[in-house]
Amino acid sequence: MTQSGELRITLLGATGSIGSSTLDVISRHPDRYQVHALTANTNVDVLFALCEKWSPRYAVMNDETSASDLAQRLKRKNIQTTVLSGESGLLQVVEDEAVDCVVAAIVGAAGLLPTLAAAKAGKRVLLANKETLVMTGKLFIDTARENNAVLMPVDSEHNAIFQCLPDCLTEYHSSVKMTNRQVKSGIERILLTASGGPFRDFSADQLHDVTPEQAVNHPNWDMGKKISVDSATLMNKGLELIEAYWLFDMDIANIDVVIHPQSVMHSMVTYSDGSVLAQLGNPDMRTPIAHALAWPERIESGVEPLNIFDVAKLEFEQPDLDRFPCLRLCYEAIKRGGSATIVLNAANEVAVAAFLDDKIGFTDIANLIEQTLNLAIITEDVSSVELILEADALARMITKKCIAEIH
Repeated sequence: MTQSGELRITLLGATGSIGSSTLDVISRHPDRYQVHALTANTNVDVLFALCEKWSPRYAVMNDETSASDLAQRLKRKNIQTTVLSGESGLLQVVEDEAVDCVVAAIVGAAGLLPTLAAAKAGKRVLLANKETLVMTGKLFIDTARENNAVLMPVDSEHNAIFQCLPDCLTEYHSSVKMTNRQVKSGIERILLTASGGPFRDFSADQLHDVTPEQAVNHPNWDMGKKISVDSATLMNKGLELIEAYWLFDMDIANIDVVIHPQSVMHSMVTYSDGSVLAQLGNPDMRTPIAHALAWPERIESGVEPLNIFDVAKLEFEQPDLDRFPCLRLCYEAIKRGGSATIVLNAANEVAVAAFLDDKIGFTDIANLIEQTLNLAIITEDVSSVELILEADALARMITKKCIAEIH
């Protein structure tokens, strides 16, 4: 923290939707937050514009070519930002002693190592990269606990659950083991809400003909292409299911997914006395980001308060696991344990990329994931990053081979 009391932030994935929302919240509170480092994949134009505006100490690009391009542009503008590249650059800006908070918003498995490093460095981690917990699970939680990191969920559903927990559970340091406290607090179930995506009412035949252009057009949320497709298949909700399993130390039998098309009730917690606590708000990621940044305080996020009269009604229904098998596969992967969720995530990333490239159909995504889970060897030992990455790489090879056999 700076002498003036500003929280110094490294933002992983600055050019994505979470990154944009985070910077919007930060811009509203210049006296509270300082941008220390910004990272991006290969989008030099956007990161250059962000460096012009924020003048971070560091900027990190995924590869040396993009980094060199960015460095030259910054030099011509006399912007004093040091440009780094690759995994080493990411690790440097999360492990930096000057950094207080790391916003983990890199999409997919690419965010695993820097997010894990942030936990190991004992940072306040705003977790928007669900794949980190999907892939590393216990390893990540144990790492955070051992190094006194503070984990704050940014996904709207998990942040809503956090807000619905009793006060004795909101000391969300990873050193807190939640199970016994849950029992004493009377927590019975977690209800994860899902919009149902753009194809909630589609028949099986209609789903078969879905195009990438249709799939990336989410009705309620502004997200990147990969996450939008995951939302359309309900895989995004399945990954959140796995994340909730680890974050809240809850038996998977006590976590339910509820389809809620209006997307204003972001999740619920049920208690033994019959109470159900829910967090409501307009579907805007700035709300959970502002909450996670300022917790235990509350700050203005830029989001309009929810007008319940405009909403008029709230609908809820059970998910159809036959039409949307990705969610079923997530439940099954959690129950199998070991490397099953790693394999599931890897297969999904490869399949979604192939779908967006028009190489496979929409319903092929779930089929490929199931094929990969059946063909891969599910290992019990996932106690190290090396073993996790090995399982991930092997699963990707299997999925790619299955895609090749489609044609």
